Amino acid sequence: MGKFAFVTFLTLVRAPLVVAGTLCVLANLARPSPALLGAGAGLMALSAVTDLFDGMLARRWGVASRFGALADPLMDKVFWICTMPAATFVALWLEDVPHAAVLLALDVVSMLRDQWASFLRSVGSEFDADVRASFSGKLRTFLAFPILLLVHLHLGVAVLARAEGAWAGRSFLPPAAVYAMEGLLLALVVVSGLDYTRRYMPYLRRAAAPKKG
Repeated sequence: MGKFAFVTFLTLVRAPLVVAGTLCVLANLARPSPALLGAGAGLMALSAVTDLFDGMLARRWGVASRFGALADPLMDKVFWICTMPAATFVALWLEDVPHAAVLLALDVVSMLRDQWASFLRSVGSEFDADVRASFSGKLRTFLAFPILLLVHLHLGVAVLARAEGAWAGRSFLPPAAVYAMEGLLLALVVVSGLDYTRRYMPYLRRAAAPKKG
């Protein structure tokens, strides 16, 4: 396998890994098991790790491409699309409506931000703009991976505790810490959306200008 093919594989494998991890997390609801929770968290973590290495290796090996620049944020969206609704569903299954509401708000705001960023990239590409992720976008993604993983572990342990047995009464994280992480992530989503708007504003103005003649 060539260097470009390997880097592309690292980027694209993020999707099946997070899908499999999400299925394990949901299966933990039907049959609570530390093994299922561990498998789900492990697959999600492995999916996140690929995001750390694909871009780094592409730059080091000199195989960075426009395809990679576009595919990487797409795979990040797949991670979010799988993990956030699943976390909201688990919170509802636990009858923790306030937490589910926070997760739903975070999910909706992030999806709106992603659609807006995709629109801005489409506009920018008409003028050969650099469509690579901005620093704020990278920071949001970098922190989203561990935060969402911790949220799923917190919810998963709550599912095991509800099934009683050896896990009865246990908690992975204090609820206040979970809300704080989710609040930080929400703030980063908003800041990232504003940053993309500022970055692509010149292209939006050019696109909105009436054609002459």
